[in-house]
Amino acid sequence: MEELRKSMLVALILAVTCSVAVAYDPLDPTGNITIKWDIQSWTPDGYVAMVAMNNYQQYRQIMAPGWTLGWSWAKKEVIWSIVGAQATEQGDCSKFKGGIPHCCKHTPSVVDLLPGVPYNQQIANCCRGGVISAYGQDPAGSLSAFQVSVGLAGTTNKTVKLPKNFTLMGPGLGYTCGPATIVPSTVYWSADHRRKTQALMTWTVTCTYSQQLASRYPTCCVSFSSFYNSTIVPCAKCACGCGAHKSMGGRGGKSHSDGCIMGDSKRALTPGVNTPKKDGAQLLQCTNHMCPIRVHWHVKLNYKDYWRAKIAVTNFNYRMNYTQWTLVAQHPNLNNVTEVFSFQYKPLLPYGNINDTGMFYGLKLYNDLLMEAGPFGNVQSEVLMRKDDRTFTFSQGWAFPRKIYFNGDECKMPPPDSYPYLPNSAPLVTPRSVITAASACLLVLLLQVA
Repeated sequence: MEELRKSMLVALILAVTCSVAVAYDPLDPTGNITIKWDIQSWTPDGYVAMVAMNNYQQYRQIMAPGWTLGWSWAKKEVIWSIVGAQATEQGDCSKFKGGIPHCCKHTPSVVDLLPGVPYNQQIANCCRGGVISAYGQDPAGSLSAFQVSVGLAGTTNKTVKLPKNFTLMGPGLGYTCGPATIVPSTVYWSADHRRKTQALMTWTVTCTYSQQLASRYPTCCVSFSSFYNSTIVPCAKCACGCGAHKSMGGRGGKSHSDGCIMGDSKRALTPGVNTPKKDGAQLLQCTNHMCPIRVHWHVKLNYKDYWRAKIAVTNFNYRMNYTQWTLVAQHPNLNNVTEVFSFQYKPLLPYGNINDTGMFYGLKLYNDLLMEAGPFGNVQSEVLMRKDDRTFTFSQGWAFPRKIYFNGDECKMPPPDSYPYLPNSAPLVTPRSVITAASACLLVLLLQVA
């Protein structure tokens, strides 16, 4: 019995560990970032490889300051040169007498180059400051690449040792990478599509995202309102963790925030308040929920065959703007969207014909940039949906979304019992009920006379 108890405890620990390490997003079950290494040529002491990072996530991008890719060499490899990226540290290269490698560290960390670098340092799909778009929003911008020349390595398919212990910061925590796996070599077509070539060797690494690894608290919250009820359901108190934010003058302990300031205070208007910090510390507007982002869903109008909802996204972070933001909503009536005003809209079909999830994002050069907290720190739109007589109702909170994601992170929803409710309707009056009530009143009068 004791051995059985121990084995069950070990199984439970393994289950919990695996659930944290392996990420799964029910609204994007196949989403991941795949890193592919293609060896293009052999060198006297190693190889030249093209490294490509493909973001196959439908609505989760990597924002500025961008990605950082790390790994451990299997032997004593060095990086002679990189085109389209750079290692953050050179390491100890003192044993080299002639040419000095670009990086001699056993665990290099590589970052993308910034836009505008000289052309001789660029390569296709590089140099965007590490920013990678979501595949569902911008497929052309969902790829980042660089070329690396590796030395002191194997020079054949049999002697090359794959790098290991891959890490991906995007830009913070959240990604877990699996081991490198050899796959069939990548095939390339010539410009005229008349000749086909292939990489000398190819391996891939798959990285998946977990919101629980990225942050202890949610990063956004949701509030509700409707035309049929004057109640406004706010974000839950401390939805994003009040303990993680200290008001200015009361800082202490470890925190991912520099506190909060009142929106109408003088400090909110001082120069430099919007300057990001190197450590990424937030500066939030003091609110009841203490979330950087609030999404408000308002049931606005009811027509005979249609109904309309308004969506507003507000930024409460003074040090962060969101370029190419995405908003994902899950609602049963998104299967019949008639028109979306001032946002782009794309249905997401993670499970084939179940069309209840959609992605909203800004119009390019119009509202695809959500500014820092302040008078311009919000974007909003309206969505018109056609009613389905079999399912449509305003009762029991049906008109409100089941889930909301902002930039790939699930937002904290209000408790279901707080949703705006329909006003109580008067009971239906029938002739029989009128007669019954009259008989009761007559009986009371007769008793009083007696």
